[in-house]
Amino acid sequence: MKAFRQNTLKNLLQAQAKGQWSNIHIPRANQKIPKEASVLPGAGIGPELTNSVLEVFKAANVPVKFQEHKDFDFNNPEHIKELNRVVLLGCPPRQNKINKFAQHYKFYQNLGIFAKIVSAYSLPNIPMRHQGVDCVIIRERSEGEYSGIEHEVYPGVVESIKLTTSSASRKIAEYAFNFAYLSGRKKVTAVHKANIMKMVDGCFLTECRAVAKQFPHIQYEEMIVDNCSMQLVKTPNQFDVMLMPNLYGTLCSNIASGITGGNGMQPGVQIGDNYSIFSQGNMHPAVDIAGKDICNPTGILLSSCQLLRHMDLPQFADQITEAITTTLKEGKTRTQDIGGTSTRTQYVNEIINNLK
Repeated sequence: MKAFRQNTLKNLLQAQAKGQWSNIHIPRANQKIPKEASVLPGAGIGPELTNSVLEVFKAANVPVKFQEHKDFDFNNPEHIKELNRVVLLGCPPRQNKINKFAQHYKFYQNLGIFAKIVSAYSLPNIPMRHQGVDCVIIRERSEGEYSGIEHEVYPGVVESIKLTTSSASRKIAEYAFNFAYLSGRKKVTAVHKANIMKMVDGCFLTECRAVAKQFPHIQYEEMIVDNCSMQLVKTPNQFDVMLMPNLYGTLCSNIASGITGGNGMQPGVQIGDNYSIFSQGNMHPAVDIAGKDICNPTGILLSSCQLLRHMDLPQFADQITEAITTTLKEGKTRTQDIGGTSTRTQYVNEIINNLK
């Protein structure tokens, strides 16, 4: 607590010297410090990713108390009762057995998650074909092809149902437009395949159009997912906020990751009515490199900064973001996936050294 007060006073004095009083966070009268959040390391490289956040938070004296659940059962709805409303997630386990719905999707359903947000933007000193990319992919998370409604109707004939409802489509559209408005974004692109799936994606577009009329100052456009995939690779700078159903969101967020440094670089958050889950933008257990101390924690560290802003701790978020940016700009310490030779530990330690 003493370290927290000293750090806060330091930031206040620095802001005063720079004339930045408007950026100072004003705590509410009932705001409690430290705040609490849950940590789910999960499988594969998940524990290494969450440990990276815990190490940086400790070095920055972040006033968040984490409850770590190393043996959390993603299949057990009762275990959800143990979680705080804010969750830091490494990587959930995958279910590979035939006819078994993936564990992590059932987990998200039990939490009432309805939106996933992946921020894909160009980071400094990362050589990519396109520079200045800055788009946000908002994906409906509760239905569509990932509803888990599939069965064998006859030996050798299987059926998967794409479930789309007006209520869920309206909910994600309202979230996307409110996100755009509050973030100062100028355009929302609804991605669809309504030229073929006229009813299900038509339902989605109907709700998007209705919500768009409530935000006349935000440009609204529609794009078929085939064309959108090509445009993301060819001219990604045209996109701002991208709104889409479940499956298209998976595809487009991975493409967007590929053009901005890879899956280790982008932050992600999943939003429900009662829970918020912060993680890498595109999660994969990466069991082939698990335990080798070579995974890239940039994405989850940036996501943890979003977690801090979500918990009304913006100055700590700015401090850590600046340290990450400085480390990337210097370029002397970086993981293998972005052209370096450093281990995860070395990279995290360099970020800690750059904390101010």
